[in-house]
Amino acid sequence: MEQIGAFLESGVAPTALLIIRIIVPLLAGYVSFRCYTSFKAGQRRRDPVVMLLDESSGARFPVLYWENSVGRSRSCDICLPVAEVSRDHAVFMRREEGWFVCDTGSKGGVLVNGRRISGPRLVRIGDSMTFGGVTLTLYNTSQLPEKKRRFQAFLRGQGASPFFLMLMATIAHLLMALQASATSEGFDPMLLLPEAGVLVLGWGLYAYSMGAQHRISFEIETVAYLLSGIGINLLAAADLGTARTQLIAMLMGIIMFCFLIWFMNDMDRVAKFRLPIGIGALCLFVLNLILGTTSFGSRNWIYIGPISLQPSEFIKIAFVFVGTSTLDRLQTKKNITEFLVFTGACIGFLFLMRDLGTALIFFATFLVIAFMRSGSVRTIVLILAAAALGVFLILTFMPYVADRFSSWGHVWEDPYDSGLQQTRVLTYTASGGLFGMGLGHGYLGGIFAADSDLVFGLLCEEQGLLLGLIVIMSIAGFTLYARSDVTRSRSTFFSIAACAVAGLLLFQTCLNVFGVTDILPLTGVTLPFISAGGSSMASTWGLMAFLKASDERTYAVRRAGKH
Repeated sequence: MEQIGAFLESGVAPTALLIIRIIVPLLAGYVSFRCYTSFKAGQRRRDPVVMLLDESSGARFPVLYWENSVGRSRSCDICLPVAEVSRDHAVFMRREEGWFVCDTGSKGGVLVNGRRISGPRLVRIGDSMTFGGVTLTLYNTSQLPEKKRRFQAFLRGQGASPFFLMLMATIAHLLMALQASATSEGFDPMLLLPEAGVLVLGWGLYAYSMGAQHRISFEIETVAYLLSGIGINLLAAADLGTARTQLIAMLMGIIMFCFLIWFMNDMDRVAKFRLPIGIGALCLFVLNLILGTTSFGSRNWIYIGPISLQPSEFIKIAFVFVGTSTLDRLQTKKNITEFLVFTGACIGFLFLMRDLGTALIFFATFLVIAFMRSGSVRTIVLILAAAALGVFLILTFMPYVADRFSSWGHVWEDPYDSGLQQTRVLTYTASGGLFGMGLGHGYLGGIFAADSDLVFGLLCEEQGLLLGLIVIMSIAGFTLYARSDVTRSRSTFFSIAACAVAGLLLFQTCLNVFGVTDILPLTGVTLPFISAGGSSMASTWGLMAFLKASDERTYAVRRAGKH
């Protein structure tokens, strides 16, 4: 310890710490980028495994997806432009037991081997299915004569080793921890403890997933581990107690992540529990209104002894569950009325709690889910029009809401009162430059909510604008993961859920970052993985389960590892 202290007092130490601050964002950027490229490289090509053949005409219909819509509409995956076929006639889908066909309320019905079906029916190789006046036979592609086929394929590069990417993320964390421990009073080894906790949790999840579950993909978990470690090390430099809370929340979140991955493996179980999950979410809102404590204008916290919970963070997970569904159910029930009612109830509760930032996040997530469920731009326009009317009425009859945003765009007019937080964020972010002033050496930490609402400014001041931008791009990158999985997921349930979660996290990040920089009104929402807040950390890890489950390798490789 004495040698370390002597080194910190030498003139070499500032240069070494600057080099560390330069290396950290480079490592973080590399890990985030390589995780996505490895994810893309590991995806299968969209070549068909089975083929539907119209033996009367010789027409071939390659089956590219786990769930395929069949009908007369040109938007269907298997388009049968025949008058006797309904626009949305049926769904042909892959499940654990094999391929199933399900009639989705068509006029002519669906026949399997000449017999009309009333529910999902298992179809085997060689069986025929009749949709209106068209009969298709199921074949393996290997059974058909070779014919030149054109299918979209991604450029496939060499994926990086999951172990290597985790190692690089860990090195970035350790370098941040070394910065934090190099205080103005000397070397403080206690500030290395939070990183030790992050290391145990991250590598523990790696051992469980790659070892016990025999999975080969770990990209999404690696990015979440990278961001969690950056946030915890940043907070540890300011307050060890806050970092300890974040570590406990990270543990809870990882447990929730693993549980949800298991839970979503069974589509029937998911469908069975969607209604109880929705009812439970509404009950949790009621409990929040009854037992909640008003803090800084919002009644969104429940205190149980020394423990505080923010129920709305966990309701985000329930919200995604309720909004999603499998393709056969969506085709059978062609409306979003039930989800619209549930969304209205959730947003209503949030307004009663005066948690406007979270209400905006729920609404943005609703728009993503509603568009993916309906595919109708007209529906979204009508919803937005109704929302605009609602905002007008709120501002008219609840003027205190408008008062909360009165300083938006005018923070420099009153930099010592209403504009105090944003002006300090802008000033100290600029003073941090590209590589920051070092953990624990910033000035924003003395401003209220520096570790929560203003944490982006704290990150940029102490670690530099470059790392701040990499954190934003890493979170925004989840939309690329979701987009890549849309046509490859085992079910529309996973596709919608992944896009909803990616959109939720991106919108929440925009509210936080643009709010503290005065581009948008300051709404007081957290920056995912980075801000102090145990409920936020745990729920964000829980949301990661939807992105992980949408990767078809998650369950397929696990089953393969059992045999």
